Amino acid sequence: MKIAIAGAAGRMGQMLIRQIEHTPGCTLAGAIEGPSSNSLGRDAGEVAGVGAKGVKIVSDAAAGIAAAEVVIDFTVAAATVAHARIAADKDVALVIGTTGLDPAQTALVHEAAKKVPILWAANMSLGVNILLALVEKTASMLDPAYDIEVLEMHHRHKIDAPSGTALALGRAAANGRQVQLEDVWRKSREGHTGARPAGEIGFATLRGGEEVGVHTVMFAAAGERLELSHRAFSRETYAAGAVRAAQWLGGRKPGLYGMKDVLGL
Repeated sequence: MKIAIAGAAGRMGQMLIRQIEHTPGCTLAGAIEGPSSNSLGRDAGEVAGVGAKGVKIVSDAAAGIAAAEVVIDFTVAAATVAHARIAADKDVALVIGTTGLDPAQTALVHEAAKKVPILWAANMSLGVNILLALVEKTASMLDPAYDIEVLEMHHRHKIDAPSGTALALGRAAANGRQVQLEDVWRKSREGHTGARPAGEIGFATLRGGEEVGVHTVMFAAAGERLELSHRAFSRETYAAGAVRAAQWLGGRKPGLYGMKDVLGL
């Protein structure tokens, strides 16, 4: 399978290139970066530390995407939307790991999915996707008197908060309770907030150091607290999931898919 990487010179992009190198049946076909990147013109394999692959890092997203069957995108919202449009025009499947898209940008991704298969997941790890299923099931089983709080911590470089995975966990809990997350969420607290409203799903965000990702969902009642938690120690788990998703996506019909589809959850 020919795979292109958007954001090829970034930490996640390099990890994805290394993952492709070690995945039988996959090959790097394109490498894309922004026009201000210092890596433009360099061999993507050399940048990622796997030796020359004959694939130069380019700022021409259309050319990089057209060379592939699937493009994997862990960039930023605006770039991801642009890449989705190009992928739809070039008939190339797309795996999206980008978070922080606003409603208008999300709608554009949905529009592109009418033309090509797109897999979009807030988190590509096997463990996190099992956690999502467990959170939804737990929320459906526990009495609404249990307060739900989602705690997440990431490295100092992360630009969106709460994380996409934290929001996905909150949405899983809301689905378990058969409510809309937007109707019950509290993304932050400050000052004199008063008593916690019944049914609220709260979020707490921590940033610092080089933490890859920690997510804990708490179900707290008067006499006990249940916690479901996941910690990632390396971005390799995300890269492995993304490449697995790309392999699964190849040849699928147009539509919007998730890691639940890949893993059969």
